[in-house]
Amino acid sequence: MSSYTKARLLDRINTASKNMTQFYKESFVNYRGKTSDTKEYYTEIIAAWCLNNINKFLEIPQITRKASYRTPGHDGKIANPDSGREEELIAMKMFRQEQLPVIGKILDYQTPLKNRSADKAGKIDLLAWDDSTLRILELKRQNSKDTMLRCVLEGYTYLQIIDKQKLLNDFGLTDFEKSQEIKVTSCPLVSTEGLQQQELNGEHPQLLLLMNALGIETFFYSESGCEDQKYMIYEKMPR
Repeated sequence: MSSYTKARLLDRINTASKNMTQFYKESFVNYRGKTSDTKEYYTEIIAAWCLNNINKFLEIPQITRKASYRTPGHDGKIANPDSGREEELIAMKMFRQEQLPVIGKILDYQTPLKNRSADKAGKIDLLAWDDSTLRILELKRQNSKDTMLRCVLEGYTYLQIIDKQKLLNDFGLTDFEKSQEIKVTSCPLVSTEGLQQQELNGEHPQLLLLMNALGIETFFYSESGCEDQKYMIYEKMPR
């Protein structure tokens, strides 16, 4: 990738912002270098733009799925361990573990967002329930090249797309005291050994500010190394 000036990057950002549903997929969201003129991290410029234009995320249209968000037949059994879909395999193993420390009970994996095949939406990697909080988990494998910014924006986009009330209904999470508010949040779930973890340092203050502004919780996982992996979870809230 050739170096971008700050002005050129901002021009690309403004063009891409015309479709905020697909914004997180833009290639520049995954750029890890610095601009050729100001020597700022690309992700810091994008995070700052998002902070200054946070209402743009309200433009992301909700998709109401007519079918249930709960997928029949999800049992966590891996039919093809050599499929190459590493993140899906990790999600299935976490689903079999049932309870993840700090995060809560894993309800499902690969939860569909689309109502029609033409809808531009992916799938939620994992759903977790903890007391009165439903967490939409955006999982990244250890060797993922995605930036932490991409992880944050992808999960938050899914949070905007989903019909939260129907999601709660489909998973039977509405039988609570009326006074008890149910919170639905977006949470990156990344490896303690991954590149995303390295970005949560003092060199990325705009990213941390954006995460705080969006109410993002961050979780890290590590593998035990046993045959049927168990995952330890460490919570890290943005500073």
